[in-house]
Amino acid sequence: MIDLLRNTGMVAAARQRALAELERLDRINVVLLTPASSVFPESLRAIPDSPVLLYCRGTLDWLDKPAVAVIGARTATDYGRRIAEGLAAELAALGITIVSGAAYGIDAAAHRGALTAGGGTVAVLGCGIDVVYPRAHADLFREIADNGLLLSEYPLGTQPEGFRFPARNRIISGLVKGVVVVEATEKSGSLITARLALDQGREVFAVPGRIDSPKSAGTHRLIQQGAHLVHTVADIVEGLSWSKAEACAGFNWARSDENGTITAPEQLVLDSLDTYPRDIDTLVRLSGLPLVEIHGLLLQLELQGLIRQLPGQQYERVHFA
Repeated sequence: MIDLLRNTGMVAAARQRALAELERLDRINVVLLTPASSVFPESLRAIPDSPVLLYCRGTLDWLDKPAVAVIGARTATDYGRRIAEGLAAELAALGITIVSGAAYGIDAAAHRGALTAGGGTVAVLGCGIDVVYPRAHADLFREIADNGLLLSEYPLGTQPEGFRFPARNRIISGLVKGVVVVEATEKSGSLITARLALDQGREVFAVPGRIDSPKSAGTHRLIQQGAHLVHTVADIVEGLSWSKAEACAGFNWARSDENGTITAPEQLVLDSLDTYPRDIDTLVRLSGLPLVEIHGLLLQLELQGLIRQLPGQQYERVHFA
């Protein structure tokens, strides 16, 4: 009888804790989904080790739309962040939800690209949904909660620990039709997500980069192993057999000035910049123009919004989505 009363008391205590947790979720505008919920993503039901709970803050409707993951290096290059943001913006403009992990680098750029385009983005967290990690992304988390969706399988208050991030990657790949890797070293966690995506029957895409950059080693390996090479957004949409492929115009790496023309010397500088940032000495060598003239042309192109200056006296062409 004593054991029965003790067990009854334990059940009552557990019930009280559960009710308190639900009340707290309601106070902070977090919705708890189970596989029995009508809005629980169907794509997650079928994956191995499907999550039994999803804590969600934001707009659940984004889970019901076609989705693509854009992921990559935390210590991304300017090139990588620019490409990730541009791809995400163009995909979001087509009505495709952008899924990523809210980390530094490529993840953050992908989320911002989707938000800038007025589209939807889902951040899958490796901690409790009430924990901001990294802390520097507090503003980004608020913007995603207001215009997209924060999602975690971990209870409130769960702190970020290394083992949680590879585990959450199965949710990132499970939510989407395809995974796009923008930059990754050969030991990047993004390659874990790519492998999970293949195991789940998803398509894997990779953006090529510089052959002398360690951050291109992982993406180039994926391409060698059969991943779709991404040159424009159309490559992603067509690779997923979606009907909106014809709506993708791809990247526009430059635009005309107010008169609709670019001078021949200006075009030489733009052509010399190509896809990658260049310093002034390299621009002089590639364009064949005098240093004094290069300085003037760079100023004109920057005023027109066609290029921008980066740290270290480097310049890059501006991407217009």
